[in-house]
Formats: sequence, structure tokens, C-alpha cells
Amino acid sequence: MTNPSILTTDLPCPGGKAITDTVTDTITHAISEAGGWLGFDEFMALALYAPGLGYYANASRKFGLMPAGGSDFVTAPELSPRFGHTLARQVAQALHASATTQLWEFGAGSGALALQLLDALGPRVERYTIVDLSGSLRERQRATLAAHAGKVHWASELPAQLRGVVLGNEVLDAMPVKLLARLNGVWHERGVAVYEGRFVYADRPTELRPPLEVAGSHDYVTEIHPQAEGFVRTLADRLQAGAMFLIDYGFPEHEYYHPQRSMGTVMCHQAHRLDADALVDVGDKDITAHVNFTGIALAGQDAGLNVLGYTSQGRFLLNCGLLDGMEHVSLSERTMAQKLVNEHEMGELFKVIAFGAASDAPWEPMGFSAGDRTHTL
Repeated sequence: MTNPSILTTDLPCPGGKAITDTVTDTITHAISEAGGWLGFDEFMALALYAPGLGYYANASRKFGLMPAGGSDFVTAPELSPRFGHTLARQVAQALHASATTQLWEFGAGSGALALQLLDALGPRVERYTIVDLSGSLRERQRATLAAHAGKVHWASELPAQLRGVVLGNEVLDAMPVKLLARLNGVWHERGVAVYEGRFVYADRPTELRPPLEVAGSHDYVTEIHPQAEGFVRTLADRLQAGAMFLIDYGFPEHEYYHPQRSMGTVMCHQAHRLDADALVDVGDKDITAHVNFTGIALAGQDAGLNVLGYTSQGRFLLNCGLLDGMEHVSLSERTMAQKLVNEHEMGELFKVIAFGAASDAPWEPMGFSAGDRTHTL
């Protein structure tokens, strides 16, 4: 291994706390075992998912409307139950088109989306399986979904075959990414080292490249997403009948690797505030990266799935009837529902991509009936 160059000048760890707590001890040990340098994807995996210690594996609250309750961020199902109730219309169509009766949700968070879907879909769902790595979140989900206890199950691994509708709301953005940095015209993989008792970024030359050539010669930091794309390929291999709907923030490839997006998209959430320093408060805050939806689409397509549509969350929800009956709800509920579709809120940044099993007869999901952007991928 070539000696990595430690970026104590360009990308220091300002204000970083000393590495003393348990999750950082775990990462420090992993860095030492790896020879002093750990790829950012491995660092991110430990920071988020180290058993019992990482952000998603510990007992912190995470999801909620306000920081006063101890939460760090809010997702669409917590904003408004109309999110799940509207999505249920699309799910019902997919279940009918594929002649299936099961739902699979990855990263079910607080269980809010599962509750909204189960309440809306009733007997059309015979089994709802949640795949979640967090023991504390599973307990929260179990309490939230007590009324549907007979239908809800938890799985720690995938079966050899899947039949039904697969859902992932803000799952892809939490999958570890590799960081790439073009410095003085040379591409490096950015990893993490320990310097004077703190985590710091460190670079080493690499053959890895973004999927598109980034115009210009300026320094440039970005991400590639082998784990998220591998996740889609795995699901494609298992999905015998049904559909998959993935909802997340991100861009198509030509926007993701735009020359002006030179600082990448990695960001952190803590107490409903955003920051870009993933190396401090490790284990106490979320670390995410935007999704390259072109890469996700190609991963699914190359693995045999049909791309059924791609559009903004706002357009998708409007197509599925979000506004139906809105005149009968309270002003506060209308305000929250509007955040789901307004361009300056979640409506434009968040996208929806759908896949169908190759064995299913062709059908057209209602969520993409107007404003489909598949041609932009």
C-alpha cells in the first residue's frame, strides 16, 4: 500500500472531539488493523452500523419532527400520514398487476410508513416483512405496528426468492459510498486515518473513476456507489414477481457529476441541522450521500429488471392522488402535506424510481402517468 497523504491542511477535523468513545475506538482499531488507512465506505459502515454502537445500531431516537424530542431528522411518513396513504394507491396497483400479496420494506425507521400502508391496504396485504439492522428501531417498529402484529415480520436476511412489492424510503442514501478526490489532475480514493488523536481524511492514488468524466482540471471531490448498486442487483436476482419502489434524494448521472458539484454530496444530520463533517460526533449523527439514480437504474436493468419509471417525489405523489380530499383536512395537515410536493421542500430533491420483475406482464404505474423523467437518466 502506498502511504496515504494526510490532509491536515486542506480537510482538517476542526473542532473534532478526541477519539475516546466506544464507536470511535472500534473505528480506530479498524484503521490500525488496516495499516493506518480505511476507505471512507468502510468508515461510514462502522459509523452507521457497528453492532450496538453505530448511529443506526444504537438507541438514539433519530426520527421525529422536532429536535426537542431528541430526533435528528424527519422523513416523509413522519411529516404527513398522507405520504403512506397516497403511496398505498401505487402499491395496490402493483400488487394487483403482479398478482402478489406481500410487502417488503427496507430500513423501516420508526414504522410510520408501514403503519400507513397497512392501515390503507387492509386485506390486500397478507404479509409485511421489514428488513432493518437496528435492534432499537425494530422494537420501536414493533410497538408502532402492534395493531398489525399478525401480518408484520422481521428478517435479518433475504430469502432466495421474493414475490411482492419492495419499498425503500431513504435507504439508498444511508448506504456507504466510496469517496474519490481529483487533486492536481490525479484521482485518489479518500479514506480516513488517525492524526493526533482525531480522525482526518487521507488520500491515496487509485484506478477508480466516476462513471462520467468530470470536465475541467480543478480539484474535485465526489462519490461512487458500489454498495447501493449491489443492493439493487441482489434484489433483482431475488424478485420473481412484483415491483420495487425506491424513494430518495439525488440526481441523474449528468447532474450528479456536474463540474460545479466539486465538493461531493456527503452530509450529516444532527438535531435537525446539516453539516458536511462526517469525522466528528461519530456515531451520534447520520451520514448520507445523494443517490446517483442513473447508476441505480442501470444496476437494476442490467440485472434483468424493467425500469417502470423515474420522476420527482412531488410529481409521483400528485399522480397518485395526494390532493384528493385535501379540502376536508385541517390547515396544519395541508401544510405538512404540501412539504411533500413543494419544489423548495421535498418535492423536487427527492425522486422515485420503480422497477418491475421481468416475468410480469407489462403495466404502467400511476405514479409516472405524467412527468416521467426516465429519459433523463
